[in-house]
Amino acid sequence: MEEAEKLMKQAYQALADGDYPKALSRFEKVTKVDPSNPEGWYGKAEAGVLVPKVKTEDILEAYRKAADLDPKNPMYHSSIGSFCVEAGLFNDAEAAYKKAAELDPENAPYYYSEFGVEYFRRAPVVMEAYMDDKGEEMVMKKSLKYLLLAIGLDEEGALELLQRK
Repeated sequence: MEEAEKLMKQAYQALADGDYPKALSRFEKVTKVDPSNPEGWYGKAEAGVLVPKVKTEDILEAYRKAADLDPKNPMYHSSIGSFCVEAGLFNDAEAAYKKAAELDPENAPYYYSEFGVEYFRRAPVVMEAYMDDKGEEMVMKKSLKYLLLAIGLDEEGALELLQRK
């Protein structure tokens, strides 16, 4: 797969140069030359995020293909989570961050806290039309659940801790 390696180098160089359409084009070629290359699919997704004309579903498909080809790579799953939060696909984001945490328990607090903070930041914007007091409360509860997970507490443990004098 010499051709794929050469294309990957060109793609990364284009990314470094800020030429995102060229990088995307090179990563797309990698996925055609070597469709079983997870790094090529991941690069295609990452470059696609930076090219405004690329559709959300195409980016998500490339991320998922990378994760399917290398299912034990937590970075692929956390990237799916991050992308899904921005796209307003919160259930997909939650599942992806959970998977990353499961695959990389040592860094699970970071995945949980990232989801908690990003969900808290993004959900009210995406769901603005539905944001009443109940909606805000739902967002805060889910965010808090993941922030507590990040520090190793569940809701019961947090309440107990807060009530101690």
